[in-house]
Order: sequence, then structure tokens, then C-alpha cells
Amino acid sequence: MHLHNLRPRPGSRHRVKRLGCGESSGHGKTSGKGHKGQKARSGGSIRLGFEGGQMPLIRRLPKRGFNNAAFHKQYAIVNLDDLNGFKAGTFVNEQLLRESKLVRGHFAGIKILGDGDLKHGLKVEIDKISAVARERIEKAGGAITLRDSRVREQTVSHGVPDSAEQEAPRQTNGSTKKAPAKAKSRAKKKTSRKS
Repeated sequence: MHLHNLRPRPGSRHRVKRLGCGESSGHGKTSGKGHKGQKARSGGSIRLGFEGGQMPLIRRLPKRGFNNAAFHKQYAIVNLDDLNGFKAGTFVNEQLLRESKLVRGHFAGIKILGDGDLKHGLKVEIDKISAVARERIEKAGGAITLRDSRVREQTVSHGVPDSAEQEAPRQTNGSTKKAPAKAKSRAKKKTSRKS
């Protein structure tokens, strides 16, 4: 096999369709464009994937692959109207809301919105709250504590043991002891340079 012997595969190349050569040629009169319509006009082209207004195939097929929606944090929503079912002074947290069926399923946290009026004061422990809801809870004599989501995720996912928590401060104490020694060495260097 040499370069001068290379030939295209049989059937891979077709002869050019010659149009407008009279009716006897088979491609005369309308030249393969049919009668009237958008595609019969000069410059009348249809974009790729257009199906005449029908929902195109690319939009009908399910999408796969990377999508930022997978990293979207979804919060369970609770309105002030829902909290009126609790007695005055009740400590409302995630456990109580789950027991009372106000929130269910998996979510990143709980958010309180200001739909409705709160009739009495409550102590609320949640992750997020709207400005209107905060104002109305405080006006009713209630208290709000916001949970730290990072601490909550660590306790839920990792379950850090007490021994590890106790070891952390020991390491910090050791590092604080080393700091004055460095300061002394720096002071010695300065005195030696002056001398």
C-alpha cells in the first residue's frame, strides 16, 4: 500500500445531484423542493432541532451529568401561623416540629417565614428566619436562637467523640506555651545585633 494507491471506499462518494436540467432529468421544475411552503422559498431554512413548534427532542429527553441543582440547599419552611398551635413559652426546635408533623423528610435546615401573626411568645431554635418573622416573634415576647449549620452537620454526619474534643484544647495549650519561647529568641537576636 502506497499513497498513490489510496482510493476512497466504494459507495462512499456520490455523484452530485444536478438540479433544474429540465423535466426529463427528474430534477426539473421545482428542483426537488416540492410545491410552496417555507422550505421551497429562497433563504427559507429551519434551524437545527426545530420541530414546527412541537416540544423538541432535546427538551423531551431526560438530562444527565453535572448540575448545580444537586448542591442547592433546601430548607423546611414553617410559618408563624403554624406556631400558634404551641402553648406560650414552649421551646420550639426541630425535634418538636417533627413530632408535631410540621416538618418532615431530609433538609439542610429550618426557616421561619412571617406569614400570619404570632399570638403568644415562644422560644425558637432554627437555622434561618425572615426579618418580618423575627420582628413579630420578638414583638410577641419570644426569643430566637440560630443554630450553626456547620456544627450541626458535624454532629450529625461524623459524630465526634468526647475524647477527641478533650484532646483539642490540650494541643492549643501546648502551642501557647511555645509562643513565648519564640518571642524570647527574637529578643536575643535584636540585642545581639545592637551590640
